[in-house]
Order: sequence, then structure tokens, then C-alpha cells
Amino acid sequence: MAPFKVKRVGILTGGGDCPGLNAVIRGVTKSAIDHGMSVVGIIDGFEGLVEGKSKEIYRSDVSGILAIGGTILGSSNKGDPFHFPVEKNGKIEIKDLGEEAVKNYKLWKLDCLIGIGGDGTMHILNKLSDMGLNCVGVPKTIDNDLDSTDLTFGHDSAVYVVSKALDRLHTTASSHHRVIVVEVMGRYAGWIALHGGLAGGADIILIPEIPFDWEKVYEKIRQREMQGKKFSLVCVSEGAKAKDGDIVLKGHDIKRTDPKQLGGIAELVAKNIEENTGRETRVTVLGHVQRGGTPTPYDRILSTKFGAFAIDLVARGKFGRMVSLRGNEIKNVKIKDAISQQKLVQPKTQALIAARAVGISFGD
Repeated sequence: MAPFKVKRVGILTGGGDCPGLNAVIRGVTKSAIDHGMSVVGIIDGFEGLVEGKSKEIYRSDVSGILAIGGTILGSSNKGDPFHFPVEKNGKIEIKDLGEEAVKNYKLWKLDCLIGIGGDGTMHILNKLSDMGLNCVGVPKTIDNDLDSTDLTFGHDSAVYVVSKALDRLHTTASSHHRVIVVEVMGRYAGWIALHGGLAGGADIILIPEIPFDWEKVYEKIRQREMQGKKFSLVCVSEGAKAKDGDIVLKGHDIKRTDPKQLGGIAELVAKNIEENTGRETRVTVLGHVQRGGTPTPYDRILSTKFGAFAIDLVARGKFGRMVSLRGNEIKNVKIKDAISQQKLVQPKTQALIAARAVGISFGD
């Protein structure tokens, strides 16, 4: 019996946007065409898969997009087919429309679906695989919280933005003898704050994995003052919390699988620092600046490798797999394994050990 030959590949970008998505689309498209496959771009992530929005992608569509941030296909973090928001009589109802996704996959005569995204995207691909679809995952998230891969593309670019912001804030903080608190993304993982804070020379880094003690934070600022340093930089992850507190939320969005909207911890940290140390304190929330703009050279290379390798998996009939970085090599793992647990900062993480060694406080 002749091996199954893939003729049509669907590709979508799920979840939040980040630098490097277009580089993956380019890598997939060019590699697929060289393998004799046609490529169908699904518009606005899984939302498009449910609502039937797609277009054919050709070489000309991916020409010149390597260095462009965002995604030419559009994305959505509110389009989970199994938790799909539908407006009815002015109210939002959540429905399971997984069968609609499968129907469109078949209608477009797809032989495989490549999903580019983070933890949420991989969970959806896993469910679609269980429903009989041939799926391959490409790990993307600035949060770097996806297991079974050393790094997700987009993280390096986000860390670059954080480090450059801290560089700039360092000069204004020192000029005005202020404490500046910088809030960064990451949700329940502290990788952006850890790597960005380490690269940007933060004095205090607060991450979700290490609930902090308020007094330890104040102590670090006072210690610096005694050393003649009348300013401090605090890099705080949006999911960080005090030992006696909870994660700070700015709202809920039922359209999302995880409805919690994190944000506001920097304001709380700044308020308490100013009240308890007497040091003038300011807040900078980087927000979506971390997601935008051109990818770093590292992310361009990693994304291209991921895209090309995804098509290699497709050509070999290796479905239900996720592309993965292990050391300097591109490997692949079962999607099931990639979502078995969230990748969080551990006590023995080398970046954490190095940060402590150079005097950075984690408020513990």
C-alpha cells in the first residue's frame, strides 16, 4: 500500500500575536510548495476554522514578510472551537463548535492542519487530533511557558523589548532618584520578567513562581540607598503576587478559555513602596509593546527552522506532533506531552541562580 501523500496543508496562527509568526508562515509555505503541496491560510486563527474563513497562499504572499511582526493571517485568542462565544439576543453564549471546525477542514479538502500557537492552541490541536484530524503544532508564545521545548519563538523578541525599556528607564530613574516599577507580561510564568529583568539590570524581579515578602522588597530599596544608590528598578510579572495576597486582575472575559485578565500588580507594588520607603515611585506598563514590532534575528532563524521542520513532519506523516527546540537542534514531541504541564521558572533555573548571584532580589 502506497504511503499517504499530503497534498493540501492548512495553516493558522492561534492566540495572541507575536514577532516571528510571519517567519513561520513563510517557512511553511515555501517548504510546502517545494514538496508539491498547496497551502490554505485560515483567517483569524481557530475562529476562521469554525466560521469558514480561508484563502490560498502562494509564494508571492510570503515574499518580504520575514522581518514583519504580527501575522498576515490574523489571529484571535477568543476562537477556541470547544469554547466558542456566540452572541444571541444581545448576550454571549459559549458553545462547543468542534464539529464545525472538522466540517470546514474536510470542506477545504485539507490533509493536515498546522497550528502555530501556545498552550491553548496545542490543547485545541490535541482535541482535533482525537477527532481524526491530522495536526502538527509549532510552539509560539512570548511567555515561554510551553513544556517540551527549550524555547518558544517570540520570547526572545519580547525580552529584547523589556531589556531596552529598562535601559531607558534606568537613566530617568537615576536622574530623578526614583523607584520605577515596570510591569511585563507572562501570565502565570515569570520567564519574561526573569530574562528581561536580568538583561536590563533590574534590582528587584517579582515573578509568579516566588510569592514575595513586602518587607524584603522595601529592605532591598533601603539597602541600595545606604550604598548611595538613590534609585531602583523593579521588574514585575503581571502574575506575581505577595505571600499574603492574590493575583491582581483587571477584569474577566468569558469569551476566552481562561477568562482572567491579569494586570495592575505594578500599581499596587509602586503604591506600597512609596508609602513604606518614602521614595518617589513611578509605574510603566509595557503591555502589548512586548508583542509588536519586528522579530529579533534569533526569532527569525528559530521561526524559519520551525516552519520548515513542520513541513518535514507533514511530509513524513508524523501527525499529532509538535516541533520542539532541544539544545540547538529542532526535534519533535507528542502534542500530548507538550501540554501535560506548564513550564514554569524552577529554583534551579540557571538564569534565576545567576540573577541572585549578582544581587538581584526576588522579594523572598
